[in-house]
Amino acid sequence: METNKEEQLEWGPTVWSHLTALRDRSPLIQCITNFVSMDLVANTLLSAGASPAMIHSLQEFSDFTPHIHALYVNVGTLSPDWLSSMKAAALLANELRKPWVLDPVAAGSSQFRLNACLELLLLKPTVIRGNASEIIALSQAGIDMGPTKGVDSSHESMDAVEAAKFLAEKSGSIVAVSGAVDIICSSKSIIHGDRLVFVHNGVPMLQKITATGCAVTALIAAFVAAAADPLHAFDATVSALSVFGIAGEMGMELAKGPASLRMHLIDSLYGLDQPALLSHINITG
Repeated sequence: METNKEEQLEWGPTVWSHLTALRDRSPLIQCITNFVSMDLVANTLLSAGASPAMIHSLQEFSDFTPHIHALYVNVGTLSPDWLSSMKAAALLANELRKPWVLDPVAAGSSQFRLNACLELLLLKPTVIRGNASEIIALSQAGIDMGPTKGVDSSHESMDAVEAAKFLAEKSGSIVAVSGAVDIICSSKSIIHGDRLVFVHNGVPMLQKITATGCAVTALIAAFVAAAADPLHAFDATVSALSVFGIAGEMGMELAKGPASLRMHLIDSLYGLDQPALLSHINITG
């Protein structure tokens, strides 16, 4: 118990500094995300202090993408045309040395989707954030893993610890697994070192609101962008997941169900102050 208190004292100022940086810098996040998630993604970014832009047309990239601070790619409503845009945007982000974050929605639900995600992994995302089933699918690509339950997870997050470690090693990316406990890991082969952290913030009812996973991945992109230094991308990822979870906990205190939780989640994210953050934060590892 004493160790846990020490960890909270250590992580509290770190998470608050990342949130403050986001609010101060208001990073511009280019979002190539699915139709279902666009509204919640945009409102999550705005309420946190970032600036969202839903730009997915290839014809705009040369003019727009050089001005962004990070790219967010979500394969939820995937098509061949959108895949081409995603790959082009990721290539340009890499060329411009902008961080980019991948959400491999329902990665194991079809061969086309899995292949698309594997192609995107080759473009070296800074962070990969998915549920347990998605991370397991990517880590074991080519192996029959059974049904994945569409965009929902048929695994608990803790089932994916080894898969996340393996994917981090294979991809060179920070890997985050969302669930009852969020898992964030990185490989010793990259600048962040061999790290494994667990975020215990959040509420189960968030799973009853569509696109909350998409929204938190976009938030990760914003936190990583605001961190500026690639060395801080791991802590920025942990911070984003904790802040989103805390906003969910605070929103749940006022909510009567999923619809009102969605509203109070956004309000809580917008109004989150330092005392509330420090009193709710729950990070171990």
